[in-house]
Amino acid sequence: MSITTILLLVTIGIIAGMLSGLVGIGGGLLIVPALVYFVAFSQKAAQGTSLGILLLPVGILAVIEYYNNGFVDVKVGIIVSLGFLIGGFWGSKLAMTLPADVIKKIFAIFLIIIALKMLFLEKPVASNEPSKKHNS
Repeated sequence: MSITTILLLVTIGIIAGMLSGLVGIGGGLLIVPALVYFVAFSQKAAQGTSLGILLLPVGILAVIEYYNNGFVDVKVGIIVSLGFLIGGFWGSKLAMTLPADVIKKIFAIFLIIIALKMLFLEKPVASNEPSKKHNS
């Protein structure tokens, strides 16, 4: 692996980590496209690598910071994690049966739908921010 590739990968990781800590995104929305377009990974290799990154405790420091400030709902996190565990298994099984170009198109359509919804269809909602810091 060249030094340029290593620096590119570190840069992708730093940007993904910053966006993850800032707005809760990084894996699918940044790492997958970056690996596909900048490092020439296949869609499946990018998705698998992104999952490998996410499933390791790389976000632990960001989680601790949010938790210490009262912004982590542990019960919801556990429940979603259990769903993610099951969904991740079945999603990966399905991905292995589909051609890479189909997966890319599904991914792109998903991103467009979410972006359009966030831009034009979101209704203002009351803030769920805690009234004070969580001290444990």
